[in-house]
Amino acid sequence: MSNLLSRLLEHKDVVVADGAMGTNLFLVGLGKGDNGTAWNTERPDAVKGIHQGFVDAGADILLTNTFGASRIRLALHHLEDRAQEFNIAGARIAREVAERAGRPIVVAGDMGPIGDVLEPLGSRSAAEAEEAFYQQAVALKEGGVDIAWIETMFADNELDAAVRAVHRAGLDYVATMTFDTGGRTMMGVRPEDAMRRSRSFSWRPIAFGANCGVGPSQLMDSVIGLVRGADGSSIVVAKSNCGIPVLDNDMRVRYNGTPEVLATYACMARDAGARIIGGCCGTTAEHIRCMVAALASRRKGPPPSYEQIERALGPLQSTGAPETVR
Repeated sequence: MSNLLSRLLEHKDVVVADGAMGTNLFLVGLGKGDNGTAWNTERPDAVKGIHQGFVDAGADILLTNTFGASRIRLALHHLEDRAQEFNIAGARIAREVAERAGRPIVVAGDMGPIGDVLEPLGSRSAAEAEEAFYQQAVALKEGGVDIAWIETMFADNELDAAVRAVHRAGLDYVATMTFDTGGRTMMGVRPEDAMRRSRSFSWRPIAFGANCGVGPSQLMDSVIGLVRGADGSSIVVAKSNCGIPVLDNDMRVRYNGTPEVLATYACMARDAGARIIGGCCGTTAEHIRCMVAALASRRKGPPPSYEQIERALGPLQSTGAPETVR
């Protein structure tokens, strides 16, 4: 492939993705219930500052501030008519930061779930979802992204709709699912099955993996399952939440993962077989900085055992792995 991410993967053992956008927007003033995507036009300097922090910390990939920017998701805020505007603006902000970085930075157009369950369990059709994703993908491409980044998917049919959309738009892509329910997605998909299925796509992803979830130890369980379903050409993505969300004294949600814990997670994810590693909810530039430093200074080791993962990162709530593997 000719895309920048594939070229980086040819020369780097690990490519570092960025951290959270939404939770960092809250830290700089986004109000509870407000739409962070609108800041691409209302407060672009704040979005730009978060991207710049991740670049300064050593990230190789920036995800645009467009996670919830499909017209279906924006309809919850009565902003569906501004989907194209928000996606183009979000892509251009990240592209500006990338262009002045002085090194190759991948701009990935972030595409999250539409927020509705598709038929037959829900009322939204796959065709409606695909059209919303297609509009988003076309706008992100116009704004200058290198690739699409489909993330936090929990259902095969919605992932399929997003993949068809980015294919129509002519974008290479990365895809991740969220395995946060007993080692499976909310719809019961196991990591190893998701990885095997991704290998059968006619428009195959650059990389496939896991994001979000319930903390780094659980994300490591997902990585182990993904590697189990991989083949020799598969690139595994690990993008964990920064620990577990907790309420502070001001009733604000914070994540309890320290930079040191995220650094250990990054090295364990690499040792387990992930080659694109970053953070999700709660992950700040300081977390990414510590992850980059640890990956550079600690030698790659053998895949960690479940006992080692729990000892270093905390207990697993549950695992999708067979007991004989655990």
